[in-house]
Amino acid sequence: MPGYSELTRRLGFEFNGMVLHEYYFENLQKGGGLGDPNNTSPFRKAAESSFGSYDIWKADFVGIGKMRGVGWAICYENPANGRLSNHWITLHETGNVAGFNPVLVMDVWEHAYLLDYKPAERPKYIEAFFSNIDWARLEQRLKGQTSRHVA
Repeated sequence: MPGYSELTRRLGFEFNGMVLHEYYFENLQKGGGLGDPNNTSPFRKAAESSFGSYDIWKADFVGIGKMRGVGWAICYENPANGRLSNHWITLHETGNVAGFNPVLVMDVWEHAYLLDYKPAERPKYIEAFFSNIDWARLEQRLKGQTSRHVA
């Protein structure tokens, strides 16, 4: 039974690692070059509503991505009120917010950028990441966008 116990304990790590990578690759677009979302973007509006401005949201998210260590920077949507919040997730499973909807997922483990950037160049990777975000995909993930606009 020790083998089964160890596999069961690691299931959250392994499974969440797989799921987070799926979110990560899905929120990227081939070719990039779009930068930030336009002013009418539902994501921008959600960030402004939650943080006061898109720039404050972005500075917070980027700051989390630059934190020391390996992990994930994830922007979640609270399903109860549609507000966005940014979180640092360690080891795939530690720090995920139960019931919250992942909207933007950024892998900040070194394997995500080591081929293109040195470990100390994480900020350059984050800048490149932002230039390749598929904002339309993020807007599809915003569950509260439809429920908040229903009369």
